[in-house]
Amino acid sequence: MKVLVLNCGSSSIKFQLFNMDSTTNMTKGIAEKVGLKGSFVKLEKANGDKVRFEGEILDHQTGIEYILGIITSQKHGCIKNLDAIDAVGHRVVNGGEKFNKSALITDEVLVEVEKCIDIAPLHNPANLKGIYAINALMPSKPQVAVFDTAFHQTLPKHAFMYAIPYSLYKKYGIRKYGFHGTSHFYISKRACEILKTDIKTQRIITVHLGNGASMAAVKFGESVDTSMGFTPIEGLIMGTRSGDLDIGVLTYIMDKEEIGISQIGTLANKQSGMLGITGISSDMREIEDAAWKDKNERAILGLDMYHYRVKKYLGAYAAAMGGVDIVVFAGGIGENAPESREAVCNDMEFLGIELDIDKNNGLRSKEAVISKAGSRVTVMVVPTNEELVIAQDTDRIISELKP
Repeated sequence: MKVLVLNCGSSSIKFQLFNMDSTTNMTKGIAEKVGLKGSFVKLEKANGDKVRFEGEILDHQTGIEYILGIITSQKHGCIKNLDAIDAVGHRVVNGGEKFNKSALITDEVLVEVEKCIDIAPLHNPANLKGIYAINALMPSKPQVAVFDTAFHQTLPKHAFMYAIPYSLYKKYGIRKYGFHGTSHFYISKRACEILKTDIKTQRIITVHLGNGASMAAVKFGESVDTSMGFTPIEGLIMGTRSGDLDIGVLTYIMDKEEIGISQIGTLANKQSGMLGITGISSDMREIEDAAWKDKNERAILGLDMYHYRVKKYLGAYAAAMGGVDIVVFAGGIGENAPESREAVCNDMEFLGIELDIDKNNGLRSKEAVISKAGSRVTVMVVPTNEELVIAQDTDRIISELKP
C-alpha cells in the first residue's frame, strides 16, 4: 500500500509518500508561502537529491495539485499516476474529546472535526483544507485523520481539568487537550523497542523540543499528563510562545497597552518565548551563538529560563508517576542540541539521571542512549517520525476495511 501523508499549516503543506509494504519513504517535501508571494515547493527524493520549484500557489488545493503533479512527473516523480496512491493520511491538530484514536474520514467525522474549529482556530481550518483538497482532486481515495490530541485522551480528569467554573468545561469543552501526541506516542514506543523492554512496565518522560515544545508523562504506555494545554501556548518556553504565564500578566498588559484580545493573542503566540526574551531570534542556534560567542546577557538569560522550565517539568512528571525510568529527547532542539540536553540533565542525579557527556557531545539526529552505564534512569535521543505514525495508522485503518 502507498500512503500519501499531508500536514497542512496555514501557509504550508508538508508531504511524504510511503510504501507501506517496505515501510520506506518514496519522496517528501514542503510547499511554503501558500497564498503568499514567493511561494515554492521543495522536494527531497528517496536518493537524497533535492529540487526546488518556484511558482504561484494561490491556495491549499492549488498547492496539493502542484505536489501531485510533481510526484507523478516523469523527471522528478516516483509513481506513474495518482492511481498508485491507495490512501491519504492527514495530521489534524485537535480532535477534542470525540476522538481518542485515528479515524477514517467520513462525512460524520468531517462534521465533528469542523466542530473543533472553535477550540483550534489556528490549526484545524488549515488541516481541513487538505482534506477538502483531496476530496476535490482524488474523490475516490480513502482518507484518515490522525489527531495530535488523541494520545493524550488517557489523561485522568484531575490532570486535564482547569480550576475554573465547571460549567465552562461542560459548555465549551475548556480543558487540557495537549498536542504533539503523535510524536510523544512514537518516541516513547520507539525508545522501548530500542531498549527491548515492555512499555507497559515503564515510566517515561518524553521531551519534544523544537520551535514548538512540549513534554509528556507516559506511564505504562499511556499519557497521564502533558505540558501543552487547551492551546499550544501552555507549558514550556518555545520559539515565540510564552509557555506558562500568569493570566493576570495578560490582563495587565491589555490594560496598560490598551490592546484587545487579538493583539494579546499575537503577543503570547508570536512575540514572546525565546524571541521575546532575547530580542534576537526564535531560532535556538542564533541564540546560542549570541550567548556563547558574544556573551549576550539576554541570550544567556533566555537559555537559562528555557532549560529551567524543562527541568521543572521533569521533576513534576517524575512526581506525578511516582518515579521515572526513561527520559527521551526529540524534536529539532532535542535531537540536535547536545548543550541543551546537558543543561537539562545537569544536577538531576537525585532523580537517577546521570548523563554521559562523551556520548551526548556531538550527537545529532541519531537514536542513542546518552546516560551513563550505571544511571538508574535511561536517557535517550530518539528522532521523532510523526509522518510514519500517520502513514502506519492510515495503512492499518484502510487494511481493516478490506474484506
